[in-house]
Parts: sequence; structure tokens; C-alpha cells
Amino acid sequence: MKNNASAEQIQEVILVVKDMGYDATPIPGGQRTAIGIIGNDGGVSKARLTGMDGVLELIPVTQPYKQVSREWQQEDSIVLLDNGTQIGSSDLVLMAGPCSVENKGQILDIAHTVRDAGATVLRGGAFKPRSSPYSFQGLGLEGLEFLARAREETGLAIVTEALDPDGVDLVAEYADIIQIGARNMQNYPLLRRAGRAKKPVLLKRGLSATIDELLLSAEYLLAEGNSDVILCERGIRSFDTHTRNLFDLAAIPVVKSLSHLPIIADPSHGTGVRSKVTVMGRAAVAAGADGLIVEVHPDPPNAMSDGAQSLYPEQFTDFVGEVKEIAGAIGRNFTYSLLETTSTS
Repeated sequence: MKNNASAEQIQEVILVVKDMGYDATPIPGGQRTAIGIIGNDGGVSKARLTGMDGVLELIPVTQPYKQVSREWQQEDSIVLLDNGTQIGSSDLVLMAGPCSVENKGQILDIAHTVRDAGATVLRGGAFKPRSSPYSFQGLGLEGLEFLARAREETGLAIVTEALDPDGVDLVAEYADIIQIGARNMQNYPLLRRAGRAKKPVLLKRGLSATIDELLLSAEYLLAEGNSDVILCERGIRSFDTHTRNLFDLAAIPVVKSLSHLPIIADPSHGTGVRSKVTVMGRAAVAAGADGLIVEVHPDPPNAMSDGAQSLYPEQFTDFVGEVKEIAGAIGRNFTYSLLETTSTS
């Protein structure tokens, strides 16, 4: 729309778009309002729209993912959590904790440890999708309750995974961020339910997914009305056996060029090797990741899942110091102040 377009003119365009059988989403900008048209598989006829009062130009969105695309929104999206964490801003965000919530003492202890080191989000799986049906599957509801207790004590926001559509509402009741794991990136009923959950969603890249497939999965979430979406590069399957996955660092700047959504990196799953986690975590920050999600366990050799890729607490503390320096060198902020006034009762 023109920069002097009135509210009435904007509304009239929206009504015409809907009369054409599509949906219209106003996108207010700094100087003008754009109106995004969705619900069309092909091109939209310009005849009814071009001459309307207040319309400046019609710009086609060429990508198959629309609302996710930078053609739809040039400005970076920022996901704001209740504890003040901003994902996608100039802040570098750290999410840390064990792969699985194993017991109350474990998750409370590690929550205090990662918070004191500089994390503002606690990760921990209450429901665990495992390759083997005989492996530890998580504590379920009890694990969610332990996570909620950790948030009460530390002020950390909580990110944990939902495995199926029916479990989304339960996870949303306890978590600040609903995680969609790599194995579920293309579970479309789950994506649709999470898109309606009114909670931020962390969407991990699938085991063999292309970047376009990741962004199309994110489009499912935005299509349901959820704009608080965080993407995650966590490595893709490769032919090499020296690491668990191929950690695709190039995906970070590529995604940032294609999408306005924030993207974080998971060097724990990306490498699967403890000694490589800190190295590739540093590289991900340098590549422009908006944050890191890292597995930290008080006793990795005895962890019930992913012990080989979990950092010891002291390793995580050292790691935070290293990424803080890298963040500063590329103009990102790293602050411990978000939680300084949080009660630790």
C-alpha cells in the first residue's frame, strides 16, 4: 500500500481479496502497510487490485513458502519469552540442559548450573522419541512437572518436545517453547496443532530434509496463525561415521537470506561427539546463529540418553565464555542480566 493509505483503503483491499476467495493478512511496516495474500496455489489476477485507492504495487512472492519468506517480511522476526529472552534480536540466546529429564534432583541441579553460566532457556525431554522401542522414553507428565519446578526456582524458560498432536496441549501447559523434533518435522497434523497452540515453537530440521522442506514445514505453523517460530539446524544424515550427523553450518546463513524467522543451532545432535560440540558451537555463532541449544549433564557416562554428546557442567561454563567473545566480535549481545532479579526460592 502507499505510505499515506488510509485504514479504510486497507480494509477495502482486504475485503476484495477475500471476495476473490483468498485470505488477506495486513503486515504493518515502518512507513507503509503491506497486505499478504494467502490461500492461492498460483498467481493472483491483478486486474481488481491494481487500480484500487491506496494500492502502490503488487509484488509476487516467488517462494513456495510465503509467510516464512523474506519476500513476505523483510524485518527479522523476534520471539519474546516470558522471562525476557529475545530470540532473533541482537542477543545470543543459550538453551541448555540434559537430553532427558531423569529425576527431580538432576533437572533442578543442572538448571541452576546452566542459568549461572549464562543460559536463559532450559532444555530437557519429558517425552523422548527413541530409535529403539526398548530405550528410555522419558518420564512424561512427571518430567513436565519437574521442568516447571525448575522454572520456578531459576526463572529459566522451558523448551521440551511434543511427540504427537494429542500431546501438544499438555506440553503447552508446562513449556514456554514447544519443540518439534527432527523425526516429526514433516508430521503435518502435529505441525497444525502446534500452530494453534499459542506458544512459541522450536522446529528442528529433519534427518534428511532440505532447507526448502524445513521452511515449508515452518509455513504450516504460520498458516495456522503462529508467527513465533524458531528454526533449528541440528545436522543431517551423511555417509560418514566419524560424527553422528553432518552439521550443516552453511544452512544458517542460507536460511537467514531466505526467511525472517530466527534460527538456532544444535551442535550436540549435529556432531554427537562431546569433543566436537564446543568447536562447532563456536562456529555456529560465527556463522550467525541466533542461539545455541546444547546438551549438558552432571554425569554424562551414566546419562539415560545421549551421554556421548553431553557436556560436563564445567565444560559448558568454559564454552559460554568462548561464545561470549565470538558474539561480541560480530556485534551480538550476550547478557546475564535477564535473570538477576528472579526469585530462587
